[in-house]
Amino acid sequence: MSAIPLAVLDLVPLSDGSTSGAALRNTVDLVQVAERLGYHRYWFAEHHLNPGVLGSSPAVSIALVAGATSSIRLGSAGVQAGHRTPLSVVEEFGLISALHPGRLDLGIGRSFGRRPPKASPGGATPAAGEGPAASPDSPDASGSATSPDGPGPAGSGSVNGATSQQRDAAAVSVLEAYRASRGGGDHSVEARAANGLLLPRQVDISKLLSPAKVSLITGLLQQPGAYSQDYAEQVDEILALLAGTYRSPDGQEAHASPGEGADVEVWILGASGGSSAEVAGARGLRFAASYHHSPSTVLDAVDAYRKAFRPSAELAEPHLSVSADVVVAEDDARAAHLAAGYGLWVRSIRTGAGAIRFPTPEQVAAHVWTDEDRDLVVDRTETQLVGSPSTVADRLEQLLEATGAQELAITTITHQHADRVRSYELLAREWRRRGHVG
Repeated sequence: MSAIPLAVLDLVPLSDGSTSGAALRNTVDLVQVAERLGYHRYWFAEHHLNPGVLGSSPAVSIALVAGATSSIRLGSAGVQAGHRTPLSVVEEFGLISALHPGRLDLGIGRSFGRRPPKASPGGATPAAGEGPAASPDSPDASGSATSPDGPGPAGSGSVNGATSQQRDAAAVSVLEAYRASRGGGDHSVEARAANGLLLPRQVDISKLLSPAKVSLITGLLQQPGAYSQDYAEQVDEILALLAGTYRSPDGQEAHASPGEGADVEVWILGASGGSSAEVAGARGLRFAASYHHSPSTVLDAVDAYRKAFRPSAELAEPHLSVSADVVVAEDDARAAHLAAGYGLWVRSIRTGAGAIRFPTPEQVAAHVWTDEDRDLVVDRTETQLVGSPSTVADRLEQLLEATGAQELAITTITHQHADRVRSYELLAREWRRRGHVG
């Protein structure tokens, strides 16, 4: 097996009993440790309305740590395109790149957003605010803009002029898109890749996508009456603005300043065999697939990307990163103890409350699990890679063999920052011992 670099994927987690300032200082510390250990990249995810996750703006997070590092690549995994314009994305990354050229990765993901309304048979279109919301490409909203359910706005009024009936129609659209995003295959039972990699039964969380939550998300993230652009069109506009070749439909030029000519690596994020993988492949871009929050469909995503890939000026061959949830400690028992809060944390996301502050061991021990709870998180807990350095490295090499990835992105959350740092240290040491990078 060739040398495979490691990256860090950081959600900027907030532990129970800690503060936002402490969590951000922990992130600065961790990125410096990762650079010293030889990790190749440090990526920030984007999440909203999650009490225990502070990574709401990848560009801001990158800017906060860029001056504290000198060589490690910094990037987004990813910028959620459903509530941004291509110009705003290019300008943000262009601004950071001006001070830190050649170090930025722009990962672009899909997210919730109102789509333009379809014309009725008579040619009329609904009024602004009535369009359906788009689904994130991932079937698990922990990797998208926010958790998919939870209490809606107070009262029985509307958000951005949408009535209850319109919100119901939006929710139907989201559910249809969600089900279509599940990889195209049957993931209703547990499966194994040819080398034994676990592909768990996919948990159907569509019942959690309530009309009220969809309305809340789009109402807070988008301007009233605004619609999300087609994802492929957004990617094309971002690429054109970076290259300085942008032309509007009527032929007008636009030049992003800052942004045009920025030395930025563009990545596409995806968790299934849906449009994100196809967009990445057709444009010859780098692709980041997720085993950590959509383990059931990761091979669908990988296969769709490779099938769609066309060589570009950037890449002659597909280039793939795969993410994994990891906790490493000196031995398997200690690692299992540190990872115990993970299931409770995932449960909070999937029940709609948003990611809670990462719980203490005492909180974990006090939680009474029901069969329904366990079924809701089992795909994630069974595919979290937990154990000693050798145990986890074996499982990462199994993931590499199954996916053929050129890189791995490691995300680790523990209640204590020191345990999280130690996990990355132990993994990097074992990874180097096996002849890999990082």
